[in-house]
Amino acid sequence: MPKWVHEQMNNVTEFILLGLTQNPDVQKLLFAVFIVIYFLTVAGNLLIVVTISTSRALGSPMYFFLSFLSFIDSCCSSTMAPKMIFDLLAKKKTISFSGCMTQLFAEHFFGGVEIILLTVMAYDRYVAICKPLHYMITMNRQMCANLVAMAWAGGFLHALIQILFIVWLPFCGPNVIDHFICDLFPLLKLSCTDTHIFGLFVAANSGLMCLLIFSILVTSYVLILYSLRTHSTEGQRKALSTCASHVTVVVLFFVPCIFVYLRPMVTFPIDKAVAVFYTMVTPMLNPLIYTLRNSEVKNAMRKLWSHKVILGNNNSCD
Repeated sequence: MPKWVHEQMNNVTEFILLGLTQNPDVQKLLFAVFIVIYFLTVAGNLLIVVTISTSRALGSPMYFFLSFLSFIDSCCSSTMAPKMIFDLLAKKKTISFSGCMTQLFAEHFFGGVEIILLTVMAYDRYVAICKPLHYMITMNRQMCANLVAMAWAGGFLHALIQILFIVWLPFCGPNVIDHFICDLFPLLKLSCTDTHIFGLFVAANSGLMCLLIFSILVTSYVLILYSLRTHSTEGQRKALSTCASHVTVVVLFFVPCIFVYLRPMVTFPIDKAVAVFYTMVTPMLNPLIYTLRNSEVKNAMRKLWSHKVILGNNNSCD
């Protein structure tokens, strides 16, 4: 479609976001709650990144992938949370067309990267537990770097496919989005063309992909648990603790994704609450899930903290 034709068909330059609620008192309360959650999310995930990067004891591939997961969680939350928090106190909640497309791309880019990264982490645990003698050879430094690069490339391709389809849709009438972020189904409802086929594509590209990968991940962890029969009691305990953290994160991420995208092109009032969960709550919980059940990470954090305290005392003495 020529650019001038698209511009004639698309006279919407900005969208109005209705947000979570229209009640001013509730908005102020949510502002206070969400700004604390966002701070904890960024601080907690960056603490994991710094801890793993500075600790020699956390040099295994599992922690290498965990540091990238924490970085992605910080980025994913930062693409949506600041705008949502700011809008809670704004009288007019608007976002430009280009800003909406950018937010949509970033949301699916980081979401796609995280999906592939969680799959990579499941593969890492499978090799470590089911094929321990081949682990160091299989999960060498080059292999880990290639898997992370594949996650970035896969996320970019997923987001690019989504944005290329929706950016050429004509928006020539209503511009009010009943949401606090730009997402696919609320945008499709505003397009002044038949988007039924595209709705099916979204369900296949996002929802079906999430369901398929979730099924693969669940199967892989079932195989891991089955193989633990031959391990020692201590080995079983440690493997179960690690896998329990991974499974918890996988469920928290994939269940909302499947609920939102694996369905016909309809929206429900609960969609906003689900979006708050996967944009605000899940990225905040991930650091807690991995640290509370992992003694190695907790010990590394204690050493990092004690090292900072010692340096601080030495500087004050000088």
